[in-house]
Amino acid sequence: MEETMENQVPERKLPDPDEMYTRLEARLSGIGHPMDLKRIRAAYELAKRGHEGQKRKDGSPYLTHCVATAEIAVDFGLDEDSIVAALLHDTIEDTDITHDEIERQFGAAVADIVDGVTKLTRVQYTSKEDEQMENLRKMLMAMAKDIRVILIKIADRLHNMRTMAYQSPEKQRSKSLETMEIYAPLAHRLGMQRAKWELEDLSLQYLDPDGYREITSSLEQKMPQLEAFMDSVKRKIQQRLDEEGIHASIFSRIKHVYSIYRKMYAQKLNLDGIFDLCAFRVIVDTIPDCYNVLGIIHDMFKPVPGRFKDYISTPKPNMYQSVHTTVIGTEGIPFEVQTRTWEMHHTAEYGIAAHWKYKMGDNGASLRVGDEDKFAWVRRLLESQQESDAQDFFHNLKIDMFADEVFVFSPKGDVINLPAGATPIDFAYSIHSDVGNHMVGASVNGRIVTFDYVLQNGDIVEIRTSKSAPGPSRDWLNVAQSGSARTKIKQWFKKERRDENIERGRAMLADELRHNGVALEEVLDEELMAPVLKRLCFNSPEDMFAAIGYGGLTAVRAANRLKDELARSAKDEKKTALDKVSQAAERREQQAARRESKPIQGILVQGLDNCLVKFSRCCTPVPGDPVVGFITRGQGVSIHRQDCENYIHRSQDPAEEGRWIKVSWADEISERYNTSLMLFAQDRSGLVMDIATVLNSLNAKVRTLNARDNGGNAQIYITLEVQNVQELYFIIGKLNQISGVTEVTRNGQ
Repeated sequence: MEETMENQVPERKLPDPDEMYTRLEARLSGIGHPMDLKRIRAAYELAKRGHEGQKRKDGSPYLTHCVATAEIAVDFGLDEDSIVAALLHDTIEDTDITHDEIERQFGAAVADIVDGVTKLTRVQYTSKEDEQMENLRKMLMAMAKDIRVILIKIADRLHNMRTMAYQSPEKQRSKSLETMEIYAPLAHRLGMQRAKWELEDLSLQYLDPDGYREITSSLEQKMPQLEAFMDSVKRKIQQRLDEEGIHASIFSRIKHVYSIYRKMYAQKLNLDGIFDLCAFRVIVDTIPDCYNVLGIIHDMFKPVPGRFKDYISTPKPNMYQSVHTTVIGTEGIPFEVQTRTWEMHHTAEYGIAAHWKYKMGDNGASLRVGDEDKFAWVRRLLESQQESDAQDFFHNLKIDMFADEVFVFSPKGDVINLPAGATPIDFAYSIHSDVGNHMVGASVNGRIVTFDYVLQNGDIVEIRTSKSAPGPSRDWLNVAQSGSARTKIKQWFKKERRDENIERGRAMLADELRHNGVALEEVLDEELMAPVLKRLCFNSPEDMFAAIGYGGLTAVRAANRLKDELARSAKDEKKTALDKVSQAAERREQQAARRESKPIQGILVQGLDNCLVKFSRCCTPVPGDPVVGFITRGQGVSIHRQDCENYIHRSQDPAEEGRWIKVSWADEISERYNTSLMLFAQDRSGLVMDIATVLNSLNAKVRTLNARDNGGNAQIYITLEVQNVQELYFIIGKLNQISGVTEVTRNGQ
């Protein structure tokens, strides 16, 4: 049972699900096309039975979330099956209601949608990233069969973000990050701009609350001035269009908070340095009127060079169409004007939900004629994930689905959209695998270019092929930008050159392990390798080497798994050694004179008072760590952790056996202690900033923070002060949650 978080949000009257459903039913009655309200009521009653007794974080019945999700689905303009599925979307995951029960009562289409939205909660994963990837992969496969799966998932996430105030700070941040990285871009890719903007603004509220508050408060102060400016511009445009006899509706708005935030961050500006805060939308009846309005706007105001975009003649892949231009008004303030028809406006607001047609009954959803190509990106993504691990899958996802696009032309005039930064290699593989595999050259706008040439909007690209071509080079994997092209290149190497892949993969893994101080021979033991192969789904070491060789598995990931297994094996041996050391310590303890000691720097030293104590740099112990002392020559007692490598090694030396002494932490300790961490991560822009942000949010007192690049991997050394080991492990846990971090270790481990 979930509990309400107190003292974080103001008290409010808890929503009543029956009242919410009554309002939903009233909306459905006046929606303009018939809905079977008895069937929808039956779905509500089934959800009510399944979620009985379940509460949300704010204390309200869980059923309120189901009704709210259905209300958002109505806002999206979805059909009857979608409303039913929205009411039931959490039943398979959170109740004893089954897929078969839903199918018997509401049909296979509804049952499959609910199942598509359901997470893989009963599967155990080795990492959070693997779990997230598999859940997203499952959802995308269901989405390829019925797009309503993702529409309901976006509705579900939108309501969860609207009510995120009642969650813990950790949950707020993790869900907001996932929303910003996956669900907002998905909404954008589906053309659902209104949902995208709200998801981004709600996520920013928890990812950077100070930045969000700074922008919103500044906008409130500027609002009277901005509203006066927008009213003035609207009147001028409306008057001119009326004079020209063009029927138009004009709307103005302030750019949404996250859009302003991104611009401030990218250009290192404050709000006063951003001038184009206002945008205007002119909606007309016909396409010719769109271009007429464009000419009038350019006649009234001075256009900004390079800021004109025609998405009517070349629509975005998410079906968005408008003519964009940025102009400067008489006050010297730049602003954007978008011109579109009403049909384009409806598509821009609701995306695919505005254009999807459904078959009533059990046959699910069908596309209109010609719409199939609009979802080719879903098929490409599913193809690319077949050869990808979690890291590559998310890389391909962010590029193929979420990145900005570039529009180029084939020699026949066909428009091909590719991710920004795409090269002729991406273009060739977007045509067909055989074109890419047999490519020997490329021309852009009639001139021969290199394979790494970055394509620009409007380029005409021609690929030259040869039947005797040797096939793709491995360097192409570093040049290709789209996940689809990279996958097809990997498939070629997987099929054509297994022996070469095994040799190459073995060498890559050996090199990666060597950078981490481990020899390949150390991990080739059959007992050590078996659990790693099982987790990575390979039958033999050769299969794993081959996958590394053709790019299906990164050497970093394989090396990390092998290092983890090696460490587990070493722990067993270390435990045996510790047992021996412990027995020897007990014998020394019985022989030592027993007298009470006074704590020195928080340490009690058996049999000694007023001795010099120092904490070893090799393992930097803190209160809570099991510790042992070493009597140095002239420098007092050096304190080590009992799992310190130096202690394990030297304690077995008979010549030093008498110099180890029992020590312990005092009961009450007020001091803070320096300790050191080493963080390993995949190098990326903003990594050190993210680490510093996390440490700052925890009020951690950092002494030093040094980073270095190691061939695409980052190693960050951190020295900080903590009061005890519990505080230290809490910090380590937070650092491990940072994107790209693979391991955080203490000195001496």
